[in-house]
Amino acid sequence: MKYKIIEIKAKCKDHDRIKNILKSKHAKFKGTCHQIDTYFKINSGKLKLREGNKENHLVYYKRENKEGPKQSNVIEFKFNSKLPIKEILTKSLGVLVIVDKKRDIYYINNVKFHLDIIKNLGKFFEIEALDNRRNISKKKLLKQCNFFLDLFNIPKSDLISVSYSDLLLKN
Repeated sequence: MKYKIIEIKAKCKDHDRIKNILKSKHAKFKGTCHQIDTYFKINSGKLKLREGNKENHLVYYKRENKEGPKQSNVIEFKFNSKLPIKEILTKSLGVLVIVDKKRDIYYINNVKFHLDIIKNLGKFFEIEALDNRRNISKKKLLKQCNFFLDLFNIPKSDLISVSYSDLLLKN
């Protein structure tokens, strides 16, 4: 499946504050999951294998590294966890880094919210305005992201311009 996302990633010391705002807006809680994202060595974009108790996907994406809302172009393949995909990718490409996270997932319409705890990094918050099979314009997705950025009162100093994998590689 191909789709685009406008997303915001930020440091977040107070997950409870964010949860309270989400509840006040009647966000749907989709559950807590544990995810292991294995990033592979490739020349362009990012390729990760997400293994978790709720999703198992091979994901390729490209996006700009900039603070604030940014577009990701995503190609995603759902797979059966019994397939040897990880072994094939590890042997053929090599592992770049592994991101181990606990994630609470909420939705308001097409906007997905993640409250993440990343092993060896800390607490984060993500807002993803999704255009998967809805044909929502980039302008509207950007407007949604900016609305929620303001609603949650995320300081510019907390915005993250890169992926968790990049942050772990810097450490």
